[in-house]
Amino acid sequence: MEIKKKCARWFSRRGALALIMALIAAMPVSAQSAKQILDKAAAVVSAKQGAQADFTINGQNMNASGTIAIKGRKFRATTAQAIIWYDGKTQWTYMKQNDEVNVATPNETQQAAINPYNFIYMYKNGYKYTTEKKGGNFVAHLTTTDKKYILEMYITINQKSYTPSQVRYRTAKGWTTIDIRNFKQTSLSDGIFRFNAKEYPNAEVIDLR
Repeated sequence: MEIKKKCARWFSRRGALALIMALIAAMPVSAQSAKQILDKAAAVVSAKQGAQADFTINGQNMNASGTIAIKGRKFRATTAQAIIWYDGKTQWTYMKQNDEVNVATPNETQQAAINPYNFIYMYKNGYKYTTEKKGGNFVAHLTTTDKKYILEMYITINQKSYTPSQVRYRTAKGWTTIDIRNFKQTSLSDGIFRFNAKEYPNAEVIDLR
């Protein structure tokens, strides 16, 4: 009888421990860990030599697929409809159908509308965030009470490589989803992030600054 009681207590403790471990695994990662995860993802994305990936964007009457190259705050996005260059200050948007280039100085939220990696700077200013585990990924949830263009974001980050595979963000107009594939770090020259007028001699340039 005593042996049966000891076994029952042992299995009871094992069951309780398993339940506790399951609850811990289901809980969101702490705020400090959430920052560490986002910091690691930002470090991977903002590699000094540069990086590139394929992307698909859907939402707010915007549906496009293409490639993106990034280096620090610089980026170049190419789709079937347009090419966008941003050198850290000036943005050039070439519309292929019209053979037209719009020149502007975008703010951070305007950049985020096309650059899925802009979150690596946004989360550090005016956002609260938590992170939970989902499959082989972390899912970071960013929210803000400030009057910002982007009100809320979900960022899916691989647990091993810390590369983002999806960015979902909400504005007053609704949700937009950007899926990211084939991310790789690569050496990129600064020149690819600036519009070269010699390559588009017939394009009409419209300065909106």
